[in-house]
Amino acid sequence: MNASPSASLPRPHDLSRRFALTGGVVMVLAMLAIGYWVSSRIEQRVVDNTASATALFMDSFIAPLAQDLDTADTLSIGPIRAIEEMLSGSALGERIVAVKIWTPDGRVAYSDEPALIGQIFEPGAALRAALSGEVVAELDELGDEENATERAHGIPLLEIYSPLREEFSGRILGVLEFYENATALEASLARTRLQSWLIVASVTAAIGTALFGIVHSGSRLIAAQQAALTERMAETRRVSDQNRQLRLDIERASRGVAEVNEQLLRRVSADLHDGPAQLVSFAALRLDAAGKIDDLAARQTELATVRAVLDEAMREIRNLCADLSLPEIEQMPLGDILHRVVAAHRSRTGTAVRLDIVGGHEVLPHSIGICAYRFVQETLTNAWRHAGGADQSVDCTCVDGQLAIVVANGAGAALPLPETTAPTGLGLPGLRQRVASLGGTFRFERLASGAARVDMTLNLQGPDIDV
Repeated sequence: MNASPSASLPRPHDLSRRFALTGGVVMVLAMLAIGYWVSSRIEQRVVDNTASATALFMDSFIAPLAQDLDTADTLSIGPIRAIEEMLSGSALGERIVAVKIWTPDGRVAYSDEPALIGQIFEPGAALRAALSGEVVAELDELGDEENATERAHGIPLLEIYSPLREEFSGRILGVLEFYENATALEASLARTRLQSWLIVASVTAAIGTALFGIVHSGSRLIAAQQAALTERMAETRRVSDQNRQLRLDIERASRGVAEVNEQLLRRVSADLHDGPAQLVSFAALRLDAAGKIDDLAARQTELATVRAVLDEAMREIRNLCADLSLPEIEQMPLGDILHRVVAAHRSRTGTAVRLDIVGGHEVLPHSIGICAYRFVQETLTNAWRHAGGADQSVDCTCVDGQLAIVVANGAGAALPLPETTAPTGLGLPGLRQRVASLGGTFRFERLASGAARVDMTLNLQGPDIDV
């Protein structure tokens, strides 16, 4: 069994859920990457700006006192005293935790820790960068050997390396290394990081919500389209089944019409053979006999008999032709057709028939008029033959493009089943095929009281019917 087209499509809520899971993971990863990059860039920029400002301020005090490095490896006692006085009891001194001055060969020319003065250490990356002319700043990067004292303070420190230049030539004499208390800076950076993360998270959430709304709206649209597609497919299947049933009905009706035509031809053949043909044969024999009679009076009598037989044969032929074709009703309204066939039945059988017509003033197509005439004629004949014509009635309604005719008879012998064919007509099977060929319905019903009724309905607004 083939699966329906909608079964192979993802369900709309599955699509929304898959987007929420996959898109959520991607957006969270993107948020983490962007947030980390933004916060690190902001942090680095704040540290660099703070370091540059502090380095410029320190350089304006220390650089004039470090000119001795042009000729000595350490500072003399005068510059040392001046540096100590500058850092003690001042606002700058409260911010600066430690100071070192380096010579280009890695020697400590000055330090607030006297034990380090004169010692040589392997220059780190920051010191080498400062010797090349850059201002370098590191926050809480105290991993070098000479930073043991600074690590012992237990507070966040901003480590700054600033080149010291000769006043006139600009040549680098050494590097000023100092450590600034970064407690306030660290708090400011923490607030900045938090704010940047909140902004990135808010923007990510807004984008994710907007995208999810779009996808969810699309999912609902897909759901509506799937429902419409399913309904359309079901409707297509229903129409296909109806068309197949109609085709089968048309084929059965066509076969039935062919059978009815064959029955009609056989009946016409039998009527001609048993009626006019026998009479004509009898007349031919009497003519042969009349030719051998010498008595004039006897011959005239024989010829009169032949004439009477031939007249009877002609009457039967005319009656048969009238029964086969009804050209005179082609332009008659439906009501007049029914009045005519009922009047003919009353005259032929001497029985009473109640006729009730609603509408029926318009002229219907000839095929429908013939069908209505034969329907009433055949069913009234059956009512007269099998029920003695008791309580015969014909009810016709022709309104709003619908034609319905009901013929009923009272209690008595029941009408024959639809499969039974009357010996002198096409019978109920022929009527059923005639009605079906016009797209109508035919129904036979035997009531519990012994009465019977036959009804037919036709749609006068079909594509092939022009009223």
